[in-house]
Amino acid sequence: MLKAKNIYYSIGKKSILNDISAEFNPGEFNMILGPNGSGKSTFLKIFSGEINGYKGSVSYNNKNIATQKKETLARYRAVMSQQPELSFPLMVDEVVMMGRYPHFHFSPNKKDLAICDEVIERMNLSSFKERNYLTLSGGEKQRVQFARVLAQVWEQPEEGIRYLFLDEPLASLDINYQQEFLQIAGEFAKKDTVLVAVMHDINLATQYGDKLFFLKQGKLIAHGRPKEILNQALIKVVFGVDTTIIENPITNTPLVIYA
Repeated sequence: MLKAKNIYYSIGKKSILNDISAEFNPGEFNMILGPNGSGKSTFLKIFSGEINGYKGSVSYNNKNIATQKKETLARYRAVMSQQPELSFPLMVDEVVMMGRYPHFHFSPNKKDLAICDEVIERMNLSSFKERNYLTLSGGEKQRVQFARVLAQVWEQPEEGIRYLFLDEPLASLDINYQQEFLQIAGEFAKKDTVLVAVMHDINLATQYGDKLFFLKQGKLIAHGRPKEILNQALIKVVFGVDTTIIENPITNTPLVIYA
């Protein structure tokens, strides 16, 4: 389990996060939503260990991450940041292998190579394996970066729980790959993994998310299962838009229609 308790964070005199507490459980696809500037990405960076200088506490399995070495954390926690970019002409399989760096000292072993091959195949990237990463489209790069973070936490750690954090992972992906991406992530979550993603599309979030967390102006406005918390009043408060919410006849999940 991941617990973030009473998180406050400011830059200068500007408050970014204000007393946010949340719990994310393994086996569930957790999604954070909110308007631009609501603190979504900052919150993710705090509980992933990328930002310090906050008030409050973050713990993985009741162990405060502030007490854990980054090298150790990287063996069971992976983060896919917004628009990750590389400036070196690496091959796709070399980029995916970067996810295994925390697991070896000098050179990858047979297990590292096998994991990368398995992830590349699962992400349908076999035909890209020897392509120069810099020649790929934005969506193709996004898929390679997802393969990289999957490779990082592909195997179960000794304690049995992995942590995977995705910051706006669907940018640059077309509709087909958005669906594939979320399906793969959802499958991964079911295998003793704490999975949290920052999202923009509410309907994709309700379709694939087990729990939703709505932020606005640095505060947690509501959280829970889509069917339990999603309503027109909440969308109006968080996003300032009028909507109608019906049940999706195929997925039986809430479907937001914008007025």
